[in-house]
Amino acid sequence: MDQLLQHIVNTLIMGGTYALLGIGLTLIFGIMRIVNFTHGELYAFGAYMMYFFAAVIGMNFFVSIAFAIAAGMILGAFMEYTLLRSKRGADIDTTMLIMIGAWIVFQNLEHLVWGGVAKSIPSPLPEQPLVLGPVSLSWLRVMVLVIALALIAATYVVINRTKLGKAMRATFQDSNTAALMGINVNAIHTMTFGLGSALAAAAGALLGPVFVVTPTMGDLASLKAFAIVILGGLGNITGAAIGGFILAFAEEIGAGYISSGYRDAMGFVIIIIVLLFKPTGLFARTERVG
Repeated sequence: MDQLLQHIVNTLIMGGTYALLGIGLTLIFGIMRIVNFTHGELYAFGAYMMYFFAAVIGMNFFVSIAFAIAAGMILGAFMEYTLLRSKRGADIDTTMLIMIGAWIVFQNLEHLVWGGVAKSIPSPLPEQPLVLGPVSLSWLRVMVLVIALALIAATYVVINRTKLGKAMRATFQDSNTAALMGINVNAIHTMTFGLGSALAAAAGALLGPVFVVTPTMGDLASLKAFAIVILGGLGNITGAAIGGFILAFAEEIGAGYISSGYRDAMGFVIIIIVLLFKPTGLFARTERVG
């Protein structure tokens, strides 16, 4: 039982960052109908920005997280403006090829700028673990969970309780009618891609200090993000959040009770089983955003 409690707590910590990845990807797909193959590289970009701000120039650790998230949002908005805006309305094959090309370019740029050696990000938090009965946690992982949950809640509020979120949902439902009602559809698309990119960068900034930062770290993160979105139902933000925790739970139980070598495989086995019985995902519904 003690071991199970430890695995559940670890699930919550990893699930929060997985949920950020999934929400960011499903937000872009739900509104823009773009399969964002650069999502994993945006995750890696957030981790490298965290390394740059916290380790290279010595900025405050928590301020560095905010700056890394902001950098991810700016990069995402720039990508939408330069790569995707002129291709709006093009078939999905065209945009997929563009995003695959951008993914390859970004990964090679990371190799060029940062080199292939793994980077570590120092943390100012105490190394002594927080012990709660049979459960032991590092303070860094507690911080990751708290910030991830706060970002998930903030995203939910933005999408469902603000004028910006209402404009996003209106654009998703009918972009032509939204434009007639005075909504700047171009701006909404840019903001949406920027917000989704910021969430991916946030996951990288949070997990960068927990693990190490490498140029290829985005590859597996991208696969997991797509898995979460498919598991939760394409375009469903709540489903993406829950899917992130389901994937984290499957990985943690697989690593704990079978073998750590099967951690990544276990999550995808669960997804295959779910899709065999419910191809639309666990939480698919007609309105895919909100």
